[in-house]
Amino acid sequence: MNIAANPQASLADQMKAHTGRFVDKTFDWKAFPSNVGFEELSRAQMRYIGAGGSPKVGDPSTLKADNFTLSLIYKEPGHYAACHSHEIEESFLIISGALIVGWEKHGEVVEVNLGPKDMILNAREIGHGFRVDGVEPVIMSISVDVGKPLPPVYHYHPKEHPAELARTFGAEPGNTMPFDRNGEHEIQKLMADYVVRNTELPTIWEDAGFTRKVYVGDAPGAVKHDSTRKEMWGLPMGAKLAPFTRTVEDAYLCLEGSIEVVWVAEDGTESSVELGPRDLIKTPAGQAHYLRNPGVGPATVWTVIGTSGDDGAVYKKG
Repeated sequence: MNIAANPQASLADQMKAHTGRFVDKTFDWKAFPSNVGFEELSRAQMRYIGAGGSPKVGDPSTLKADNFTLSLIYKEPGHYAACHSHEIEESFLIISGALIVGWEKHGEVVEVNLGPKDMILNAREIGHGFRVDGVEPVIMSISVDVGKPLPPVYHYHPKEHPAELARTFGAEPGNTMPFDRNGEHEIQKLMADYVVRNTELPTIWEDAGFTRKVYVGDAPGAVKHDSTRKEMWGLPMGAKLAPFTRTVEDAYLCLEGSIEVVWVAEDGTESSVELGPRDLIKTPAGQAHYLRNPGVGPATVWTVIGTSGDDGAVYKKG
């Protein structure tokens, strides 16, 4: 039996079953069958929650997805992902490197260059692809806003279209435009509502002693969405929250520094795990928990919450 579904398991064992350690995982270079035989499309996936866009839904090392999936993608310079679309939104959060994301409609493409901590929420049913033109590989977090997404629909794949056209996401020469938040083209106007620059987001200081930058949710500069919330949390050295609960699951992916996530049982006993960079924990709906930073420096945490609405959480200083 899955220990995470066993109410008799200890709180510590339940936490362990909900934790994904970066050093315990490997990047899967065969996660996407459509890339087989096309070296320029190769990319690797590290699955934390669900399978995302990969058909490998039976991976026993991956946490069960409820309202969203979460994985890391590694892509090397010169490689690209063919233009495709989904029935649901998916977000790209850049962790390292620079990524070009293109949106296509009627053979015209708008391309945006995203750097570390920038994000794009790819709109449903919009053709999109991505490419690494820089000199360093890209690592990004991809989150699909449904537990089991349908297979992607490819628009311009090198199996069916010329490689030059596939690499430009379907744009003939002269039909590619740079992203302009104030542009007049219909794709530019649409993309403007889905691109988030970390440096342009306001920093929200909570009375609980930590910061939030809201990427997807109801906040200035954020993408408005009807499925999940996505936020970047900053915990200064010594920060500690009081226990809180949500009506939905949440996930914490540590990006920088280290944090301690603590679960609280009904009888008040506690169990904790410390997360380092690229470690993750998924907390089930209704589980009381809190975060603290016991380290000697600040910590940055990518936070995904399984609803766009009020989840019942109240943040107070611990």
